Amino acid sequence: MTAQESPTKVTVVQAPACHYCEDAAAVLAELSVRFALTVRMVERDSAEGRELIGRHRPPMAPLVLVDGEFFSSGRLPRRRLGKLLQLRTAAA
Repeated sequence: MTAQESPTKVTVVQAPACHYCEDAAAVLAELSVRFALTVRMVERDSAEGRELIGRHRPPMAPLVLVDGEFFSSGRLPRRRLGKLLQLRTAAA
């Protein structure tokens, strides 16, 4: 696998009983059919989750990172993420 073919890494820091977190997981499952994604779900109360929340200070759950960079918090903007993934695929 070349660097151009490597999957986009998406990290979702989720909270318990969070409907936006459940929605984000469903959206990412749909997008993973069309795009090369590696999705990691991280619990908010884990050591990694606390560190990421401390670093990015999201106002709502879930915190979504794309390749380690802040992408969104709260409801996942599915169209914006789809456009970003299309651009990355076209550039590859």
